[in-house]
Amino acid sequence: MIYIKSLLCNLLGGLMLSGLLMTPAGAQSGPQPRLPTIELTAGMHVIRAEVARTPEQQMIGMMFRTEMGTNEAMLFVNEARETRCFWMRNTLIPLSIAFIADDGTVVNIADMAPRSETSHCSQQPVRFALEMNLGWFAKRGIQAGSRLRGKPFGS
Repeated sequence: MIYIKSLLCNLLGGLMLSGLLMTPAGAQSGPQPRLPTIELTAGMHVIRAEVARTPEQQMIGMMFRTEMGTNEAMLFVNEARETRCFWMRNTLIPLSIAFIADDGTVVNIADMAPRSETSHCSQQPVRFALEMNLGWFAKRGIQAGSRLRGKPFGS
């Protein structure tokens, strides 16, 4: 019984994160407060990333924010490696998202339009996703195979 309950909780949590179920975040009317930050680097570029760890922080993400600094980001950190998908409902600014392997290697990058329900998914199971202003990665030559450094990636 405990196994079934745990399985159902994991399944429902996954559905909420992928936006398939209506969640409290769906009723969110304003941005979440700034989250704790960490420093990451991409070559010579320093990134100040807010860290979204909890399911609630991840469901809200960048919703309703109207701006993001040039080298600011939101890093989504998960315990398990899975195919991760993101959409932009209630997100007001255009973003690019990098799906990142455990060692900091960029798996793939997707550009995401504001207020869209189009899913953008990792091309392989990952634990990390990094959202930045639209085009940030491309302008700096960061692409699949590039490596980010920082504490989450063990470097």
